[in-house]
Amino acid sequence: MNRARDAPRLAGVASTVQRLAVLLGAGVPPTSAWRYLAQSPTVAGVDAAIRGGMPVAEAIVAQLPEVADDERPAWRGLAAAWWVAADVGAPLAPSLREFAVSLRSLSEAQREIAVALSAPVATARLVMALPAVGLLFGFSLGFDTLGVLFTTVPGLACLAIGVTLMLAALAWNRRLVAAAQPRDLTPGLRFELTAIAVTGGGALDRAVASVSEALRRCGLDAVGDEAGVEAVLDLSRRAGVPAAELLRSEAEEGRRSARAEAAAHASVLAVRLMLPLGLCVLPAFMVLGVAPLLIAVVTSTVSGM
Repeated sequence: MNRARDAPRLAGVASTVQRLAVLLGAGVPPTSAWRYLAQSPTVAGVDAAIRGGMPVAEAIVAQLPEVADDERPAWRGLAAAWWVAADVGAPLAPSLREFAVSLRSLSEAQREIAVALSAPVATARLVMALPAVGLLFGFSLGFDTLGVLFTTVPGLACLAIGVTLMLAALAWNRRLVAAAQPRDLTPGLRFELTAIAVTGGGALDRAVASVSEALRRCGLDAVGDEAGVEAVLDLSRRAGVPAAELLRSEAEEGRRSARAEAAAHASVLAVRLMLPLGLCVLPAFMVLGVAPLLIAVVTSTVSGM
């Protein structure tokens, strides 16, 4: 569940980008803007690298090893946006404002995913405690269920089977939850970067090449949508409308689609988590909680005769 918990941190990255945009829009030099925001370790590291003579985009990428895994796509996206804006001569402040909007949209999507996943995940964690509850119940009735489980041959067999089933359920639950997490943490990024690039006023081919180079330099080679970007640019040429608005519209549509897909995965997870419950946890409850109690009852009955 790391990604869902990291939504607030992603919102923090968006706030940093927004503040950078405001400072740059007010006429603060880029190098000074980073220094004014150097309260967090990440921004302080970027500021130190910039003061050492490193270009801003490279300074951000160089700081990535110190950044939490789930924040890295956002910082890589910021580095790519900065690189594109600097390369094509696009105004940095408006470009960063748009990128901050993109990050906030993704943050909101992750919060929605966290809410959708919280109920089924909490249910799975609760039922994982059933075998322990069964043992405590037998112990509270005055039966030595723990002694049976750890000192008798049938009890040890139940213990081995039960632990195996619980470990299988735990691994199964983790795989199901991991599969429900969003895979793309930068939906619509190529569209957003191309929108920034075309505001520089250069040729569209140059904008596309700049975006591809920025993605490569910032470790985002896997970001797709090349065909989609070309289709939007072709529509812009044929219709004679500004490409930037079309591209930003496609970027927002990509984020909405990613949000809807993640929500659908979360809703399916609630059903799929019933499989390890029925096939692993409940049988483990029987062999760890019920079987030792029955063995203890039978043993005490026989010994009392």
